[in-house]
Amino acid sequence: MITEATAKDLEVMQIQLGRPMRDVLGIAARCVCGNPLVVQTRPRLESGEPFPTFYYLTHPWLSARLSTLEAAGLMAQLQQRLALEPELQVAYLKAHESYLAEREQLLSVEEIVGISAGGMPTRVKCLHALAAHSLAKGPGLNPIGDIALIEVGFDPKACICKGQAE
Repeated sequence: MITEATAKDLEVMQIQLGRPMRDVLGIAARCVCGNPLVVQTRPRLESGEPFPTFYYLTHPWLSARLSTLEAAGLMAQLQQRLALEPELQVAYLKAHESYLAEREQLLSVEEIVGISAGGMPTRVKCLHALAAHSLAKGPGLNPIGDIALIEVGFDPKACICKGQAE
């Protein structure tokens, strides 16, 4: 469920990302402590630029761990699984279609019609985007994002913000 981004949320995300936030629609996922994990952004930025990444991971702990998995070759392993497992292909395609439908419901942006995020529906290109989608929609919709979250040891019942700037 998307919640309104408060002034405090915007401050926390600016610290998390190291830059001011832009074109925030709301918070799509939160840590158990309440801090943002995923922001929902406008499909077309105020500048006019198309922005296909509807769900954007903001949390540095998750981002760092997903980057480590990418560097260790998890994307290539998941790409191989995608090629070999028809059920995974079908589920990944459904995640892509859901992503597009939700974004289109808000705003259709001609330049990004048919383009979701993270390589969906045929590639595994960005674990950050796929995990963000999983966190925003909950387990079971995006299988690759779900796998990435399991691999980093993410526990939705445990705070991952301890010791970080709020």
